[in-house]
Amino acid sequence: MSRVVRVILCLASMLAVVLPVPGQALDRTQLAVIVNTFDPLSVRIGEYYAARRRIPFQNVIKVSFPGTKSALTQAEFEAVKAQVDRQTSPNVQAYALTWAAPYRVECMSITTAFAFGFDRAFCAEGCRFTKVSQYFDSSVSLPFAQLKMRPTMSIAALSFEQAKALIDRGVEADGTFPVGTAYLLSTSDKARDVRSKWYAAIEQTFNGRLRVRWLTTDALRDRDDVLFYFTGRAKVEGLDTLRFLPGAIADHLTSAGGALTDSGQMSVLRWLEAGATGSYGTVVEPCAFAQKFPHPAVLMAHYLGGETLIEAYWKSVDMPGQGVFVGEPLASPFRRP
Repeated sequence: MSRVVRVILCLASMLAVVLPVPGQALDRTQLAVIVNTFDPLSVRIGEYYAARRRIPFQNVIKVSFPGTKSALTQAEFEAVKAQVDRQTSPNVQAYALTWAAPYRVECMSITTAFAFGFDRAFCAEGCRFTKVSQYFDSSVSLPFAQLKMRPTMSIAALSFEQAKALIDRGVEADGTFPVGTAYLLSTSDKARDVRSKWYAAIEQTFNGRLRVRWLTTDALRDRDDVLFYFTGRAKVEGLDTLRFLPGAIADHLTSAGGALTDSGQMSVLRWLEAGATGSYGTVVEPCAFAQKFPHPAVLMAHYLGGETLIEAYWKSVDMPGQGVFVGEPLASPFRRP
């Protein structure tokens, strides 16, 4: 029996245990912010985020490398990672990057490379599975202490104004317990609609705890209560007609959504620009393996259970090697103060 099938079969009992209990979420003292001093936008984002989230000064890590290209070589990355390792205290459990490019390290996403170190087992040539993450759907609360990995998310934006709006949404979401809707879209794009096989079970399982709408349509329009939005399309239309609640999460299953600055499809940055607080996309061809993308049920269960955005998102992807996580890492709408 696959791990994902076990998730669906156990989801009802898991929710009964997880949701009523405040999550043991990561806090500001356990997150390190990585700033590229060669990139003025990275510096500005890092300074604003550290101030807004009151990140301890020792957790602001400064590195220096040319940040104009979309991908780093393994050697380039390992030189940067060595700078980070020297400045990281053992208390740090997760990283926040402050740039949109580079978003890839050869065949890996940059967020997974920072989380696990560069490891070709997380890559795939052709349509193959990759190494799985022990963090997937786990109860781990201290990922570095328990698993020797640090989940990583990029506070990615193309302008400071966009980054500031994203950060402010994340901070403002904390402890608000928003009443919104999870939209699960089954689209006409059958190659990218592979997650829809779970939607009926998700709709039934979350009934009474979260409003879930499973819709058969290519685009959601004119809704003002979007808390979650999961779909499968190369490009998603209608984003300008939606209102995302602070802390909202949204992503589209496609091949190159994680190519943040130069995708031939829709970059996941469009979700953030539209008002979402977190998103995810792959940086190299993943093929249509659902395991390489967020599992909506797992993500929603952990998020509603009080975990931060970075924890819930990372725990929802079984094979994260080719995918980049973007957003405001510490957003926690369902965590009690």
